[in-house]
Order: sequence, then structure tokens, then C-alpha cells
Amino acid sequence: MNFFKKLFGKWVKEAPKEFSEQEYLEDYEQKKNGLEDILGKMHDLVGHAIVPFSVGGAVDMYYFPDHIKGTGFATMELLEPDGSGPLPNRLGTYELVAFTKYEYKKDDNHPNAFNVIERQVCGIFTTIGFFSRQAVINPNETCEIPGGENEENACLVFDLYEPDNKKFKIGIRKHHLLLCMQVFRSEMDFARANGSEKLIDKLKNAGYYPYSDLDRQPVV
Repeated sequence: MNFFKKLFGKWVKEAPKEFSEQEYLEDYEQKKNGLEDILGKMHDLVGHAIVPFSVGGAVDMYYFPDHIKGTGFATMELLEPDGSGPLPNRLGTYELVAFTKYEYKKDDNHPNAFNVIERQVCGIFTTIGFFSRQAVINPNETCEIPGGENEENACLVFDLYEPDNKKFKIGIRKHHLLLCMQVFRSEMDFARANGSEKLIDKLKNAGYYPYSDLDRQPVV
């Protein structure tokens, strides 16, 4: 991430801070504890990217099968050990979460519904992860991610994810979890016209919140 500081009345680029392996290891354990406090025990297997996110690849995928029905996904690479990373929104800095109604069943040799949504979420997380270093992303905002060739764009609504008012902390640092929820275009248009809170209420009433699965009927 690029940082800027004011020097002699001008903003100049500051070299990114470097962290030791020990700092990353300690931060990882604290971050894992903070996620598990909200999402339950993390799955033992991690979906590691071939090319690391830090050098332009995809995010690693972390799975949480015990929080709610289905599977939760989270990032652990947006926040650095000093709490920097995404441009702070009105609540501060964050990691991303998303959910599918499908139980964890990762099998690269036999495609299934879980694999499909897991890859979709990985792509969304990766795109938003890079975008978060260039633009402020707030809860209740919407976003459209360009699709690949012959693919429709992905429509997203963001929300603060604090089940039971549990705050996301990494050690003593306070952050938050930003929910990325994929929705239908008609739903995103409704959110933009009427406010995301009204769409989220409709999704909750229909039992679709906080899932990103689109094998359902639109609520608007």
C-alpha cells in the first residue's frame, strides 16, 4: 500500500513499512482469534493462492463452517500488523467476509455448488481487496465488479457484520468485518434508489441474508 505524509507543506510518498516474519506470525494468530470469536472455529484447510495477494495474486481463502448454516469466508491479508491496509472508512479498517448456504465441500477434482460460489467469492474478495487500497468503501454502499468474457457483472452490497454486537479485534486493535453480499441487479438498483438498509431488511425477511448465493428469487 502507498502511504503519504506531509513534509515541508507538501504531501510526499512514504515507503511502505516492512514487518518481520515474527510480527506477521503474531498478527496472524491474533487475527485468527479475532475472527473465531465472531465466526466460530476456522477450518483446518486454507485455500492458498498460487500467486500471493501481496504481489498481485488472489487472496487466500479462510473457511468458517460453524457460525451459521452453510459456510463463511473471510480474508486475513487486507490488514497489516500495524492495522493499516484498506483506506479507512467511517468505521476504520477491516477484513472482508461473505457467506454461502452450502456446506464446506471443497473438491478441485469434482466441481460442485460449493466450489462454484467459493471461486466467485475469492474473485470478489481479491478485486475488493485491491480496490480498498485506492478507494474508501463504507457499509451500505453498493459496487459493481466487471465480469469476464460472456459473464455478467457481479452486483454487491456492503454491510457491517457484527452478529450479537461482537466487535472484530486483533489483539487490542479495533477493526470491523465488512460483509460483501452478492445480489441481483434489480436488488442493487433498488438499494441505490431506496437505500441499502431497505434492501437488507427485505433480504433478512426472506431469509437470504447474509448469503451471496443467487440460486433464489430476487426480493424486488
